[in-house]
Amino acid sequence: AVVSTQSGHYGRDILSMEELEHATSLEIKDPDQALKLYHSITNQTVKSDDELKIKAMEQALSSMGKLLSKQNKAKELAGLIKSIRPFLGVVSKAKASKIVRELVDTFLDMESNTGLEIPLCMECIDWAKSEKRTFLTQALEGRLIMLYHANGDHIQALSTINRVMKELKKMDDKQLLMEIQLSESKVYHTLSNVPKARAALTSARTTANSIYVPPKLQASLDMQSGILHGEEKDFKTGYSYFYESFEGYDSIEHPLALNALKYMLLCKIMLSMPDDVQALLTGKMGLKYSGRSIDAMKAIADAGKKRDISIFNKTIEEYKEELKTDDVVQNHLKTLYDNLLEQNLVRIIEPYSRVQIAHVAETISLPFDIVEKKLSQIILDKKFSGILDQRSGVLIVYDGSESDQTYTHALDTINHMGKVVDALFKKAQKLS
Repeated sequence: AVVSTQSGHYGRDILSMEELEHATSLEIKDPDQALKLYHSITNQTVKSDDELKIKAMEQALSSMGKLLSKQNKAKELAGLIKSIRPFLGVVSKAKASKIVRELVDTFLDMESNTGLEIPLCMECIDWAKSEKRTFLTQALEGRLIMLYHANGDHIQALSTINRVMKELKKMDDKQLLMEIQLSESKVYHTLSNVPKARAALTSARTTANSIYVPPKLQASLDMQSGILHGEEKDFKTGYSYFYESFEGYDSIEHPLALNALKYMLLCKIMLSMPDDVQALLTGKMGLKYSGRSIDAMKAIADAGKKRDISIFNKTIEEYKEELKTDDVVQNHLKTLYDNLLEQNLVRIIEPYSRVQIAHVAETISLPFDIVEKKLSQIILDKKFSGILDQRSGVLIVYDGSESDQTYTHALDTINHMGKVVDALFKKAQKLS
């Protein structure tokens, strides 16, 4: 009887594996049927000594989660995460933690904005705490921090970071510590506190130096580095970090690769190198990631090359969703606008020795007072030589002549001679 029972168990285990293989083969041809088969496998009762069946269940849950994600069935995936609690009680703690984290990560990576994200994450954290699964609890709290950040609840995000960091210092999970430090940097950056964002990023990079960092996490770290360098107007270094981030995301086919490419193009535009934008997009990179986001950056690069503020304004209006919804691009649009306005004004006044400000304002299609203010700023910044005659409303442009450097060179010579005399005096004192 025992032998027949064991053979019956074995037969059912083989059947589960066969169903799993059949479901996997149907994912592309008939995804709905594949989901039904996965449901039938995951709804079966399983015992702790049924290793084959546990393995089949584990694979079915992973495949089902990915398939639901592909089909944008966020609510069904949330329901699946809640329904597997009985099965998690059968498997080992490590395996249960792995399954929960994988499914929760799959659900949150969908970014479907169902409103279930934070409640589901908190429910899973409560379950992990009740089961005394410390590592899983902290990993889920790391994801909760990013959810608070995405929802704009920065106070809650920072309070959770402070609490989790204290707990992590007692343990030796450096990867999770690095993730929390990276999250802290992102939150502070959103709050426009760049020094604290930089400090948190430095801590994250220091932690990352002593461990293996998965490609996705390394790409996220590089992207944050590029963003902060951009905030400090160091676009050359920012470009190199965005390139590393792009390669990392591209290698795992992650959608954030598009953002990294967009920021690479933004750096080239901010460095006044619009020709490089087209060069970057001529190969496979341009074909693979072509779309409205890339078209928007190309249009802005074109406006920069032509020094035309009207093309820039039209581009902002045409690609409003792609440009103004991206905080990183939005942060640099004002600077870019100011630079283009300066270049456009300089281009218009270049042929003249005297020109009416009203004519410049009409040519550039901007109000008189804005143009007058900007021209004053350009003159004060010594971008070109000239003077504003406000009584007659005329800009008088001077020929750019090189300034006499004799006085500057004379001061440098006196300064160096002073150093020589001081050095000789000290030697004379030693001899005496």
